[in-house]
Amino acid sequence: METGLNIKGKSFLTLKDLSPEEIGLLLFLAARLKDKKKRGIAGTTLSRKNIALIFEKPSTRTRCAFSVAAVDEGAIPHYLGMNEIQLGSKESLADTARVLGRMFDGIAFRGYKQSTVETLAALSGVPVWNGLTDTYHPTQILADFLTIQEKCGGLTGRKLAFLGDGRNNMANSLLIGCAKMGVDFTIVSPECLRPEESLIEDCRAYAAESGAAIEFSEDLDAVYGADVIYTDVWASMGEEAAAAEREALLSPYQVNAELMRRTGKDETIFLHCLPAIKGKEVTEEVFEGPHSFVFDEAENRLHTIKAVMVATLGEEQLMPEEITRQRPHLEFL
Repeated sequence: METGLNIKGKSFLTLKDLSPEEIGLLLFLAARLKDKKKRGIAGTTLSRKNIALIFEKPSTRTRCAFSVAAVDEGAIPHYLGMNEIQLGSKESLADTARVLGRMFDGIAFRGYKQSTVETLAALSGVPVWNGLTDTYHPTQILADFLTIQEKCGGLTGRKLAFLGDGRNNMANSLLIGCAKMGVDFTIVSPECLRPEESLIEDCRAYAAESGAAIEFSEDLDAVYGADVIYTDVWASMGEEAAAAEREALLSPYQVNAELMRRTGKDETIFLHCLPAIKGKEVTEEVFEGPHSFVFDEAENRLHTIKAVMVATLGEEQLMPEEITRQRPHLEFL
């Protein structure tokens, strides 16, 4: 049976890999799978599949989401830490990819270089999913978008403002996702911390098709009208040596109560991919406040990662008539 998503057997390495329609249908599938789990319905779409979880970096949400998602749908996850396999040490990455592809049905990777996950996808012969690299964090954006749909009633025409390190993997991925899905996107950061110009050019092209506005500003007033305020740690994993310098540079961009008021909207929500360093990029008051939905967002990592795995590796989840009904204008977004 067709899945209705044109990504069966494909890898998911960056949101560049998906059309706006495919992103929207993944979110629709994630919402269905979330409802199914809430009703206690066990899944079988990944029955007897073996999933390799390769982690160069430690993780809470990503590891747990892939593990639970696999088990929920009948698969068996196998955690492979850096002290447990020969990834690029005694054995080349290319050889490891070809070995794992003959033993596993799918591979999740969380690590440093984007080129590593791309090599795994190119040589393993099975779907590979990017759980995070230094360049992109695509599964997180799906969770963010599902949360925005739930809390704001849709994506298209909303405004999201990202404050802080505007050239990290989160800013890069939000830029792509918002540009594709018609979400107005503003990065509020020092000019020296903005995405690479080539990525900006790509995303301006996506935005021209979706109607999204893309802006970059050093002025905190640029958050005016934002439906969503988003931030991330100021020094990403592996950049700890730059923490003091980054703090001095980014402290004016802290998300606090005054910053939230600058949106001019009482209903603006706050999101953070976690873990957060409260008192640095966001105050305790905002993080624990009524407009913070960071734990709904964290839970949605599970449902959206499950949707990616099911759509690329599993069995039918969207009935054809449902897809046809939702497809014309992506009204469910």
